Amino acid sequence: MLDAPEKTTAWLTDDEVRLLDAHWRAANYLAVGQIYLMANPLLTEPLRPEHVKPRLLGHWGTTPGLNLVHTHLNRVIKARDQDALCVWGPGHGGPAVLANSWLEGSYSETYPDVSRDAPGMGRLFRQFSFPGGVPSHVAPETPGSIHEGGELGYSLSHAYGAALDHPDLLVACVIGDGEAETGPLATSWHSNKFLDPVHDGAVLPILHLNGYKIANPTVLARLPESELDDLLRGYGHAPLHVAGDDPATVHRALAQAMDTALDRIAMIQRAARHDGAAERPRWPVIVLRTPKGWTGPAEVDSLPVEGTWRSHQVPLPAVRQNPEHLRQLESWMRSYGPQQLFDEQGRPRPEVLACVPQGAKRLGATPYANGGLRLRELPMPPLERYAVPVEGPGRTTHEPTRVLGDLLEEVMRATAGSRNFRLLGADETASNRLQAVYGASGKAWQEQQLPVDEDLDRHGRVMEILSEHTCQGWLEGYLLTGRHGLFASYEAFAHIVDSMVNQHIKWLRVTRRLPWRASIASLNYLLTSHVWRQDHNGFSHQDPGFVDHILNKSPEVVRVYLPPDTNTLLSTADHVLRSRDYVNVVVAGKQPCFDWLTLDEANAHCARGAGIWHWAGNEDGTREPDVVLASAGDVPTQETLAAVRLLRTHLPELAVRMVNVVDLARLLPQEEHPHGMSGADYDALFTRDKPVIFAYHGYPWLIHRLAYRRAGHGHLHVRGYKEIGTTTTPFDMVVRNDLDRYRLVMDVIDRVPGLAVRAAPVRQLMEDARLRHHVWIREHGRDLPEVADWSWAR
Repeated sequence: MLDAPEKTTAWLTDDEVRLLDAHWRAANYLAVGQIYLMANPLLTEPLRPEHVKPRLLGHWGTTPGLNLVHTHLNRVIKARDQDALCVWGPGHGGPAVLANSWLEGSYSETYPDVSRDAPGMGRLFRQFSFPGGVPSHVAPETPGSIHEGGELGYSLSHAYGAALDHPDLLVACVIGDGEAETGPLATSWHSNKFLDPVHDGAVLPILHLNGYKIANPTVLARLPESELDDLLRGYGHAPLHVAGDDPATVHRALAQAMDTALDRIAMIQRAARHDGAAERPRWPVIVLRTPKGWTGPAEVDSLPVEGTWRSHQVPLPAVRQNPEHLRQLESWMRSYGPQQLFDEQGRPRPEVLACVPQGAKRLGATPYANGGLRLRELPMPPLERYAVPVEGPGRTTHEPTRVLGDLLEEVMRATAGSRNFRLLGADETASNRLQAVYGASGKAWQEQQLPVDEDLDRHGRVMEILSEHTCQGWLEGYLLTGRHGLFASYEAFAHIVDSMVNQHIKWLRVTRRLPWRASIASLNYLLTSHVWRQDHNGFSHQDPGFVDHILNKSPEVVRVYLPPDTNTLLSTADHVLRSRDYVNVVVAGKQPCFDWLTLDEANAHCARGAGIWHWAGNEDGTREPDVVLASAGDVPTQETLAAVRLLRTHLPELAVRMVNVVDLARLLPQEEHPHGMSGADYDALFTRDKPVIFAYHGYPWLIHRLAYRRAGHGHLHVRGYKEIGTTTTPFDMVVRNDLDRYRLVMDVIDRVPGLAVRAAPVRQLMEDARLRHHVWIREHGRDLPEVADWSWAR
């Protein structure tokens, strides 16, 4: 592996140390003020209890280390005129990042009422963790942020996602030592095997070890330095260690480490971009060890605080009630020398700002952290080029995701120059039938390649790693910095990123209320290899519940689509890839599926979100239907149509309506979701009083939850996945869960008034068919010919 030599381009003079320390002390002062004060921000009078907030919320322990890193990033950004972004991983580091944003002026530019003077400082302090104010962590409201503080485990994958296809960008990533214990973070260290030094930017991980989590020591901080060094070298990094509690010494050591790291990065990129070096480089990582709660109270109530877990949150918890705590707080804040740092109007003195870069180079003003400003339209090809011909419903079959793969190949090809689109998945691109994309771009890979390998590409934009967490983190970082992407996953394993998508949805919901945040491309999931066609992998691979999880979230942000065939998948994909500020979940199969709709019909159907398939039912327009058969999902749609065919054959006098739902949110009232239907529209589609037999792709109670307020809910009967699975035949999966065509016909007979007696012979035929099925598959190992060879067209 390419390993850069040690090289340092800057040694700090005493005056440079003094200036850096002034900035660091100013940031520390502002951070303490945010946690504690609601008045008297410059301590122009003795501190009194009424100056202190009644509820003390915040986290001091990690803050001085974050302030130190921010100060030193300012120095190297300014010295090198470097485009940079920082991902702040430690939980609840808000006081530090807000303090630095205010110091550099980006906060006041974003929020003019929080001016860079004494009144503005007072507002900065008061708003922190205060009703109507700002959160205690790095949040969407924080200028320069793309990572919600407290998302422990995701910082490094977010950082790498931000660096992809941004060749001039340096992404610093501060990793807390508590966060470093999480599984997602541990896997993220391998992201350096996918970073292309030619087309991507650089990530500089800064592992900040202050020794403790909330109440316990941290693993990496207690490792011997040599063992930690071996671990990081094993991950493929070149560690640079900085440790100490003397500010001047640490300033010099950190400045040297940062210069060395950036020199190494420049050398690596120069070797790859100009000299043709192809060997995977050994990227630098900084290990920074400083005391937890550094510069804060050494002891409180005769117990050690600085350097211990007791400094994690609020070191002096009873300032309003305890005069000694009040005295300690004032002494602590005055130890930073506020009169030396701020003038009489509360403005930072010039020496405090000596290291701060200008304009868009400031970390709080970088456009990379407001990715919508950099977003460009995705060049989507005409769908007619990929639509499958449909001469009549159910006459032909296609593999929907394979056809989608052809379209994605063109998208990948069209973005070869701009490099602003990536496809991500956990080792499943070919399994999910999307391998056509390899014709335009191979799989990103910087490690060694063997002759038996296929489709690996050092410059590839298809990302595969067997960690859904890492794929999700990469994509989020990619989208948040202004690009487009798609995450394709086996349906059952999308649950692995439940908590990550939670945070992204919350981020999007907040940013919609921030006018300065520009819209970003939607986070798009393609869930395939789904529950009904995991008959070969078995029960462990059968779980459609990600949709339930998503539809619990903010309705203004989330969308769920279940296209029933190839052309509706194409139409849906075109829509979601063009959309902004949503989380879109598309569930579609990869196995051969009947073609039901032409492209024009599919576009119209997707625009409606739910509609009647007149060609399937037998309504004559003179009366209401006797029963409505509804479906959502490809396999449920096929079973529903097969049930309709059986009803039309055996009970031709029955008026049957067939409804298909593509957009699940259409079932909600329009007051609860932007895509919801009015009561009148819902009743016109499903009727108010006729039985509705709904065949749904996932857990049936979701449909009940969505429709429980509808007038006809008492007549709604839903069939879906009942958590009954195994390794079996495809049709046996639907039979086991009572979603099969025969069961649906029986449901109609059981629920349409007057049919139970009159149609008893038909019901018995259906029961007999299910019994024949059970006997047949156990003898032949495959589905009944009448099922396997069924076609609507016959």
